[in-house]
Amino acid sequence: MKTVHSYWAYIVLVVLIITVINAIIGFIQKKEFTHKEFRLGLFTLITSHIQLLIGFGWYFMSPWFKALKSNGGEVMKDSGTRLLAMEHPITMIIAIVLITIGWSKHKKLVKSEDKFKTFAIFYGIALLLILIRIPWSNWF
Repeated sequence: MKTVHSYWAYIVLVVLIITVINAIIGFIQKKEFTHKEFRLGLFTLITSHIQLLIGFGWYFMSPWFKALKSNGGEVMKDSGTRLLAMEHPITMIIAIVLITIGWSKHKKLVKSEDKFKTFAIFYGIALLLILIRIPWSNWF
């Protein structure tokens, strides 16, 4: 499960980066929001939610969750364990909530500029959160 979670994360990151860059370019160049952008945003939403489900599965089987249940105080004292047991999961949930909000908000908008701006802001903040809380030492 950990391997699937790690490899799927590459897919999510690539798609999210492409979506954010596309949104920024579309906003700056005042492009028309087309079916391509719609599909890209939707694919990002879907892949991130799949990653969330895989992450939940792995988290509840992980040694960090077991350690947190049995001795939460010790987990919170160790920064490496705290990252994996608390900080990473909570930050990723917040990031995926932001992606979901961005997706929902963009559907209510009419102007292309507003749609691109919404994707750039919400998906962009989600990307930043993901990048700062990936356990890089465990990833490579």
